[in-house]
Amino acid sequence: MKYHPINKQLYIKNRKNFMAEMKPKSVAVFNSNDIYPVSADSTMPFQQHRDILYLSGVDQEESILVLFPDAIEPKHREVLFLRETNEHIAVWEGEKLTKERAFEVSGIKTVYWLSEFDKIFFELMTQSEIIYFNTNEHYRQSVETETREARFIKATKDKFPAHTYAKSNPILQRLRSVKDDIEIDILQTACDITEKGFRRVLNFVKPEVWEFEIEAEFMHEFLRNRSDGFAYTPIIASGNNANVLHYIQNNQQCKDGHLLLMDVGASYANYSSDMTRTIPVNGRYTERQRAVYDAVLRVKDEATKLLVPGAFWKEYHVEVGKLMTSELLNLGLIDKADVQNEDPDWPAYKKYFMHGTSHHMGLDTHDYGILWEPIKAGMVFTVEPGIYIPEEGFGIRLEDDVVVQEKGEPFNLMRNIPIEAEEIEELMNS
Repeated sequence: MKYHPINKQLYIKNRKNFMAEMKPKSVAVFNSNDIYPVSADSTMPFQQHRDILYLSGVDQEESILVLFPDAIEPKHREVLFLRETNEHIAVWEGEKLTKERAFEVSGIKTVYWLSEFDKIFFELMTQSEIIYFNTNEHYRQSVETETREARFIKATKDKFPAHTYAKSNPILQRLRSVKDDIEIDILQTACDITEKGFRRVLNFVKPEVWEFEIEAEFMHEFLRNRSDGFAYTPIIASGNNANVLHYIQNNQQCKDGHLLLMDVGASYANYSSDMTRTIPVNGRYTERQRAVYDAVLRVKDEATKLLVPGAFWKEYHVEVGKLMTSELLNLGLIDKADVQNEDPDWPAYKKYFMHGTSHHMGLDTHDYGILWEPIKAGMVFTVEPGIYIPEEGFGIRLEDDVVVQEKGEPFNLMRNIPIEAEEIEELMNS
């Protein structure tokens, strides 16, 4: 891995917290992701399942974690199963985890090769009454492929039909949504790498450059700082492309007088950052562009203050909608009649700001968090309002990542990334 080793105390603590929520005589199993094929003998780069990573730090395919707090043998309360490595694998595929190295990474003392899984798992299942399956219940999930986890669940239900089934996901949603200090430090590193990429791009952008050239500048800076690469497919959208919310073609030329919306984030140690900045291609905002820009920035700053412990997701977005409505009225994009006659299910401001303001951040760009439960200190959110005006040929979105505090305003992990219009203009023209 490119990233520096992570303190294994994080994973020891995560497992302890998870097992504290398990029912008596229950076992929980977590599988790594598959390596997905492209065609012929080509495969996608491996991405570890974030749940087994969160609980073990194991960033390797064909891995299984078993947690069984009530195991008869103490050594079987935490067990890792790994693909057996050898000299041949080392030559062809590179280094894989040894049993000793797996302990150094995870803090788990009992490590077996995968060839022993069926025998040991049967033994553990005879001692247990409940099995926790790790189903995907994220509110944005849309899984069409059969995962390694899904295959395991089907096979286990067939082999052990008398067991009671339980769900790991509600426990993980709550645990993963509140970040440990070690995780906050990793997220800060990801944001700092994103900052380096953005500052590099500020010196690169000018009329006639191509969107994909800007994407390449970000990637260069990310990789040279130990990033895993982009945390998600980057959006490099000039001119009217910014009004396509998930524009990812990045194949157009940037024109003089246009704005450039860049929604990018570096991944570090599998943790995501998520930044959006909108800059003038020629280094100067027009009067109208600046008015809209400042309106978006005011909404972002005021919305950030609303992310406090005890607040609720739904009410938060209603309040942000009020902030945006006020700004759109001042910009002349909507009028009082639009507001008075608005559909409560699709308020007037949605014509120019049609997406949500925030989402959880962490190991996933859209991270775990139960939206009907109150916000807690330690949660990390994006704050990303935008105003999109196709008839004027530009859209503006601004986005930072913030940590909810016990008291006061959230802590901005992107506080050092330029966002004020004057600073951006100064840096682009220096």
